[in-house]
This record gives sequence, C-alpha cells and structure tokens, in this order.
Amino acid sequence: MSTDQPPSGQQPEDDPFSKRPPEPPAGEPPAGPPPGEPPPGPPPGNPYDSAPPPPYGGYGGGYGGTDPLSGMPPLADTGRRILARLIDWVILAVPLAIIGIPFDVYQRATEDGNDFGDTVNSLNGGSQLVFQLITIVAYVAYDTVLTARNGRTVGKKLMKLRVAMLNDGSTPPMNQSLLRAVVLWLPALICCACLWPLLILILIMVDKPYKQGLHDKAAKTVVVSASE
Repeated sequence: MSTDQPPSGQQPEDDPFSKRPPEPPAGEPPAGPPPGEPPPGPPPGNPYDSAPPPPYGGYGGGYGGTDPLSGMPPLADTGRRILARLIDWVILAVPLAIIGIPFDVYQRATEDGNDFGDTVNSLNGGSQLVFQLITIVAYVAYDTVLTARNGRTVGKKLMKLRVAMLNDGSTPPMNQSLLRAVVLWLPALICCACLWPLLILILIMVDKPYKQGLHDKAAKTVVVSASE
C-alpha cells in the first residue's frame, strides 16, 4: 500500500469534497423550474381550508355543540325586541280600533265580567265575535307573512332585527312562521292578554343560550341582530 502523500497545496484527484458538479452542456437550460415560477411546494392540503364559511356558520354546533353561539350573529337585545313588538302592535291596533267601532267593542270593554265566552252568549256577541276573529286573523297573518317573506316585521326592520331558523340561519318558511305567530298571538287575543306576553318576556330574559320565547321554541327560531 502506497503511503505517498500529495504535495502540499494539492488535493487528491479522488477527493469528493474538492469536486464541483459538472457544468451543463452549452445550449441546454439548467435543471429546475423555469425563470419567474416558484419552486414546486408540497401537495395542497384540505381544499376546504380556504373555502368561505357557510352563512352564519350554520349557527355553531346547535344543541349540544361545543359553542352553540359560534358563527351566529349577535342575539337581539331584549329591549329592542320589546320596542319592535310595540311598534307592530300599534301598527295593527290603530286600524283595528277604527274597524271595531261598528262592532260595539267599546261597549263590551265597559261591561264587567265579559270574557270571550260571555261575548259569544251576549245579545250583541255575534258582531263582537266577528271582530274577535278579525283581530286574530290580522295579528297572525301580519306576523306570518312578513316573517316568512324576509324574517322581519315592520318593527323588527326598524329595530334592525330578524327572525331566523336556529339550525342554519335561514328565513323561516311559511309553516314555521305560522306556528310562531299562532303561539305568540292566539293565547293573548283569546284569554290571556296580560299574562301571556309577560310569560313570553320572562322566558326570553332567562332562556339560555338563545333567548327564545315560547313562540321561538315552538318554531325552532331565534331573533338576531341584522346589519340593516
């Protein structure tokens, strides 16, 4: 075995650290991506990572989710809900008060002990019963049609609120809007003019996490703030 060492300052020909990569032949482009293009990266990941979220984020995980309010617009303020309901009530009450004049509704209001059953059996109960039915239809139809159209009565539009389905934030369909209006108005117009609205208001104030009244729970709806 030869023990000769190369002269000082010279590297052995087979030293891999002294060798440089071969130059590409003349006229042949160097290996790699074309000029101006980024180098190839790792394969793309989940295509849904950059996709926009669905409207309102599907309202979180719903009942039992980790955060039921995730993705939901802010819940409507209770005070604004009360103002919206008062506006709707005035819009209907004023024309109904005028319509009620020929039905002797004010005479009925001055009589003691008159309730819905007494009205049916009284001498002028026929006309007052007709007015009672007109009132029920007016309130229920008003709330049903406007809620099914865009989730907003006049009062809610002025207060920048809207009614939406709890599961996906969509506008309630006609059947859900009708159910919501019936539960909201029918007991109050027939027998519980003071107790029923008070019960609904108390439930809205204490219900967690969606601040639903009895009519919201029946129709599976929620009232949220709207941008306009």
